Amino acid sequence: MFKKKPNIKNLAPLRSSDRRKVTDQIISDYQIQVPKGTESNEQEDGEGQSSGIGALRNSLLPEGALSAKFTTTVGQGLKTVHGVIYVGAYDGQEPRVLWVKQEEKLVPTVYTLWRLPGIIPLLHTIGIVVEKMRGGADLMTPGLTLGPPFPAKATKGAIVAIASYENPSVPVIVGECEIDVASLATVRGSKGHAVRGLHWHGDEIWSWSRNSRPGTDPPDRLTGWYEDHDIENAELRAAQTGVEDLNMKDSDNDEDDGGIPVNGMNGQEAESEHEEVQREKREWTTKDVDRAFRNAFLYAMHNAIETRKSELNHGIEFPVQQSAFISTYILPYLPAFTPDDSANLQLKKTSWKNVKKFIKVLDKEKLLKSKERNGGETVILDVDFQDAAITGFVPFRLPRKETSSTNGTNAGGDSSTDKDNSIGQTLKRVQLLRPKEKIAPIFAPSSADSRSLYLPTELRPIITAYLESESLISPQNKRIARINPILANAVFDPSSAVDKEALAKGSVPRDVLIERIISHCCAPFYTILRNNETRDDVKPKSGTPPNIKITHETRTGSKTATKISGLEAYYVQPTALADELQKSCASSTSVNQLVGSSPKNPVMEIMVQGPQRDAVVKALEKRGVRKEWVEFLDKTKKKK
Repeated sequence: MFKKKPNIKNLAPLRSSDRRKVTDQIISDYQIQVPKGTESNEQEDGEGQSSGIGALRNSLLPEGALSAKFTTTVGQGLKTVHGVIYVGAYDGQEPRVLWVKQEEKLVPTVYTLWRLPGIIPLLHTIGIVVEKMRGGADLMTPGLTLGPPFPAKATKGAIVAIASYENPSVPVIVGECEIDVASLATVRGSKGHAVRGLHWHGDEIWSWSRNSRPGTDPPDRLTGWYEDHDIENAELRAAQTGVEDLNMKDSDNDEDDGGIPVNGMNGQEAESEHEEVQREKREWTTKDVDRAFRNAFLYAMHNAIETRKSELNHGIEFPVQQSAFISTYILPYLPAFTPDDSANLQLKKTSWKNVKKFIKVLDKEKLLKSKERNGGETVILDVDFQDAAITGFVPFRLPRKETSSTNGTNAGGDSSTDKDNSIGQTLKRVQLLRPKEKIAPIFAPSSADSRSLYLPTELRPIITAYLESESLISPQNKRIARINPILANAVFDPSSAVDKEALAKGSVPRDVLIERIISHCCAPFYTILRNNETRDDVKPKSGTPPNIKITHETRTGSKTATKISGLEAYYVQPTALADELQKSCASSTSVNQLVGSSPKNPVMEIMVQGPQRDAVVKALEKRGVRKEWVEFLDKTKKKK
């Protein structure tokens, strides 16, 4: 609803009586339980209610809240929508929009959801779908994940929060159920819209600020929305479940049970990918699941040795974080041939229950070396590639899964960038100039079009021809050009001391005059040509060529993250590059719309965990991007 910037009228303080009405409506609409006061000296408010409800009201809408009316337009028909926003600040933070009232319905923003876990039902979908919803798309029924069962309050017309599969404890979208989601018995094969997006992290309401400061990024993890052990299992199921079953379209997708050949199959023949493989339902015990996870690790390491023999550490860059360890080196190697297999091959059904204990078990076996960091996360520092369990591992057949942008590698260790046609491309940046109207007479002697675009080298002979036609080149010194009235008015500024001196003298060096016309009297344009393209093939854009931006910044304490933006101008696919970086950096990656970019022409931003500047530059060079086209900013250094 807020893809476009709303017209917000002047903010006004919210009266106590109005604030009480708003919070009481919130409590009633969302069936929030009012806490009971237990202290004997508990004070009562004007209505005789205990301070318990006063504290609840403050948490819903802090004291000192402001309100303002707004108008905006939605949909292709540009329907006008009116409403009220309520602005408040928690714990001395910057005031943000906390609630939006539209058609008598109060809707919380993501800032409220991050502060008050569990206030509305939470639904999940995969990261790709989340990005499409941020562009204004609705969530289709097949895109619902982590269910059934779904929250009981997710009924038709209910306001719900939506989080991604990859970060299931942090809601980033607020929407309205278009169907009774709670009653769904299955989503596979279903059709139709499930949730209509109303507001999301990155829209105009999220970015609103009285001081024009950018919106606040979501936290890395929240308690109260989703339990920790469920988070790990959500990440696991997200990678196991094919994106084909979770797309935004109303389509039915059949599962492909056929296997694929993987390097190192020791002569085993690959069955035809079109051959139907009949498999009986298997009863999975805890020992079976433990064995499957351990074998998946051995398979991944064995495959790395076989396919990347000459590379340092066989292509694995240490340290490897927990999320990258599971998504890159465990999930693609699990024998999940059927939905029943996928349901059983979950981390919570192992004897370890979570990834940290799984890594510690492998560490005790001396298959790898791990370390627990300050934040409680366990990282892998090294792998014993010479261990007999790895070198003597016999590969088995794996299920076929289409490579999606949410998984860094497939079973054979190949990246999804196989379909990335930007790898190997050649790029050329061309800077063009369009003459301003005030110097149009200069083009007449050459019969050149003053409205066309020119290279700087193409403008020089045109300007020289004009100087010669007007006899402005000094006969005594060819390097000196006289200034006529046209040049004086178009090129020189009488208020400048240097220009005033040149005008008084009546002449300037010819090269200085030509450079002055090119640099001051022409508007800049540019094109970025790809492969065999010419200037006629690509429509020029105004301005100077943009650089790709790489930024190192600190997030959540001492952790460093690398952000990359501006890829689209160089024909680089952000999702494909993120997949490659996930593999090469052995780190988690995400792709989100850059804050402040236009929803109609969104600029995507990749975030990679860790300081990965060199790896990013190397990946860009493979795509024809020169180092001088990349701009680096290090925000991790402390200011002196």
